[in-house]
Amino acid sequence: MPESVAIPHTSSSGGDSEGKSKSADKSSRTRRLKHDVIEAVNELIQDINTCHEQIAEQAVEHIHQNEVILTLGGSKTVLEFLYAAKEKKRSFRVFVAEGAPRYQGHLLAKELVTRGLHTTLITDSAVFAIISRVNMVIVGAHAVMANGGVIVPVGLNMVALAAQKHAVPFVVLAGSHKLCPLYPHNPEVLLNELRSPSELLDFGEFSDCLDFGSGIGSPLLHVVNPAFDYVPPKLVSLFITDTGGHNPSYMYRLIADYYSADDLVVRRRVALGN
Repeated sequence: MPESVAIPHTSSSGGDSEGKSKSADKSSRTRRLKHDVIEAVNELIQDINTCHEQIAEQAVEHIHQNEVILTLGGSKTVLEFLYAAKEKKRSFRVFVAEGAPRYQGHLLAKELVTRGLHTTLITDSAVFAIISRVNMVIVGAHAVMANGGVIVPVGLNMVALAAQKHAVPFVVLAGSHKLCPLYPHNPEVLLNELRSPSELLDFGEFSDCLDFGSGIGSPLLHVVNPAFDYVPPKLVSLFITDTGGHNPSYMYRLIADYYSADDLVVRRRVALGN
């Protein structure tokens, strides 16, 4: 009879065990990452919700008795900053430029009066006429760029130029979450956006101008309604953030505390991938 040969039996339990271990490690890392991301997002939300309070605490250091303050737009941070100074028994007057065409200045002026502040509402075109009576311009920001320049509501570059002409300090209030590690010349930076023409005019009233009456497929009237202005750092006197007051030249160092080079590399890779 042929001699039987015993074939060794290879157990798969070792491989299964190793696979389960790797899967468990991956699941554990995923849970830790998810926890860290949620924690970071919640911390950011908390910072956004409370930053205007930390900025407002500094108001008494910058607004003095019987001063005249000018602002434009409807920044909540500016509102709380001015109100905090009033609560510290500072007596001052606020000029609010209305911020056409959205007229957010109307809402800010109403809120200031409701809180007991002496307020004067002016048209945007009147800024240069009254700037010589102003002691300080205080505004909010949409974003603070790495060079110390600021993206702000449209109309504020005009205010900044008027302030410079009359040697009036131009102060920007901005929470740390508005710091941007990019420079204005970076190709991925969009300095502006165009809003609806309906904010500027009534289409019914101007329908004859908007008709394609030229016969070449283009309207007779074009409407441009930008949302933002860019104010260069040379026009900014001081930034007041939730970490204190800073000169424009210091902003890139402050931004470096919040962003690393890896953050920018990841952003570029994502942009290239898309």
